[in-house]
Amino acid sequence: MSEFIFITGGRRSGKSSYALELAESLGTKCLYIATAEAYDEEMEARIVRHKEERGDSWETAEEPYHVADLLRDSSKYDVILVDCLTLWLCNVMHEELIPSTLMGEGQGGGEKMSDEEYILEKIDDLTLSCRESHAIVIVVTNELGLGVIPDNTLSRQFTDLAGIMNQRMAAAADRVVLTVSGIPMIIKGA
Repeated sequence: MSEFIFITGGRRSGKSSYALELAESLGTKCLYIATAEAYDEEMEARIVRHKEERGDSWETAEEPYHVADLLRDSSKYDVILVDCLTLWLCNVMHEELIPSTLMGEGQGGGEKMSDEEYILEKIDDLTLSCRESHAIVIVVTNELGLGVIPDNTLSRQFTDLAGIMNQRMAAAADRVVLTVSGIPMIIKGA
C-alpha cells in the first residue's frame, strides 16, 4: 500500500526524528534519500549525526538532485524517506538558477523557459513521483514562511519557491504533519 506523507516544520522542530520513527513503524525495507551535501565541517557533522540516528537497518542513497528518479525505482522498498526537500531545492537552484543568474543566461536547448519555470517543473516532477511511488513515501521539508522577508533577491526567490513547493507537495500528499517544538500535529489526513 502506497502513501505520501509530507512532514513540515521549523528548523530543529523534530521533523527528522519524527519521520524516522514513523518510517520504522511502517515498514522493514527502508530507503533514506539524503539530499544534503557536506560543504563545510558543520554540515559534515550533521550528516554523521543523521547516519548514527538511522543505524544500520536503513539503506541510504545520497542524492542531492535526482530524487524523483530514485522514487520511480522504488519497488524493493516498503518505505522511502526523503530528508530534506528544502536542501534539495537549494541544490536545484544552485545547479540551475544561480549559474544562469550570475552569467545572465537562461536554460539552454530548444524552447527557452525561465529559470523559475524550470525549477517549478522539477518540483512538479518530484511531486508526481512521490504520488506514483509503490512505497510509502515520507518527505521532510522546512517551513520557511514564518520568519522575516529576506533582504536579497536570491534569498527571496528561494523562500518563494520553497513556499510554492511546500504548497504543491502538501496538496498532493495523503497526510501532512506539522512539527512544533518536537510535537507532531496532523493537519491533513489520518
